[in-house]
Amino acid sequence: MSNLNVHGIINKALDGQLISGEEIAQLFSLPLFSEESFLVQCASRKMSESANEGYAEIHGQVGLNLAPCPKNCAFCSFAASNGIFKEHKVAPLEEIVEKCLAFEKAGANAVYLMATANFPFENFIRVGKAVRSNLQPETIMVANIGDFDYEQAVLLKEAGFSGVYHALRLGEGMVTAIKQEMRLKTFRAARDAGLLLGTCVEPVGPEHSVAELVEKTLITREAQPCYSGAARRIPIPNTQLSKYGIVSEAKMAHILAVVRLAMGYSVPGNCTHEPNVLGASAGANLIWAEMGSNPRDTEQETSVSRGFTVEKCKQIFAEAEWKILSGPSKIFSKK
Repeated sequence: MSNLNVHGIINKALDGQLISGEEIAQLFSLPLFSEESFLVQCASRKMSESANEGYAEIHGQVGLNLAPCPKNCAFCSFAASNGIFKEHKVAPLEEIVEKCLAFEKAGANAVYLMATANFPFENFIRVGKAVRSNLQPETIMVANIGDFDYEQAVLLKEAGFSGVYHALRLGEGMVTAIKQEMRLKTFRAARDAGLLLGTCVEPVGPEHSVAELVEKTLITREAQPCYSGAARRIPIPNTQLSKYGIVSEAKMAHILAVVRLAMGYSVPGNCTHEPNVLGASAGANLIWAEMGSNPRDTEQETSVSRGFTVEKCKQIFAEAEWKILSGPSKIFSKK
């Protein structure tokens, strides 16, 4: 593709127009470390700064439970088929509340509660209400759970959640036991109940084609999220997908930059995971700290393994020359 075409697509995005699927594919296809790739990343950074008033955000996620999950997502350490965690363990409520308060005190701009897809919904609501009653009223709370219907979405809203994280993943229905339509129904249920949706093009592996990346990028855009972005797959050792390896942080910086340009200014957040300086430099203005269980970790407590602290996330954003938001998330108050 000529420089003229690349400049044209980038300028179209920066001018506030939505770029087409074909144009998104052209940007994904650019050679890594080419001048054009760095132009895309530069434009992504400009758009992210403009879309969220120049600020980056750090959100904190607390995993509530460990369980062999029957959804069998091949990339997840909770999948029953992967055999990592064989017993169902739920963290004590007091411990969950303490972790959420620790994130709030450390300066996380939002606090997420995450549970496996087979975690009882009524138990999640009970935990959410307990956490909500202990956090400051202005602290943003987000749910990261399995699929739910409209009535359950209303209950999440009533329990004090401002939004949800939910994604239609790469390989959904093929490397997972979840139908794509079920994911889309959950998107709609959240929106209809007034919950903001955070989503992402994930989990990206080396085997995923440009066509697959474009498809999921367009799906995330159509969902009208408050943030999107891209996250790479972390291989779980000795599992079905581990043979493919891992996408480099450099490649992910290019991918998340293309997703950023595809989303447009109406989407304030652009995330990457796990946190890294290259991604933040290329336009990721949202990263996560984590405690408790973690679907990319084989340790029961991720804070002693893969999980980042809020302070470590602050260091990453500082290295990428971002201003870090103080106070409640702007991303979850934009819509």
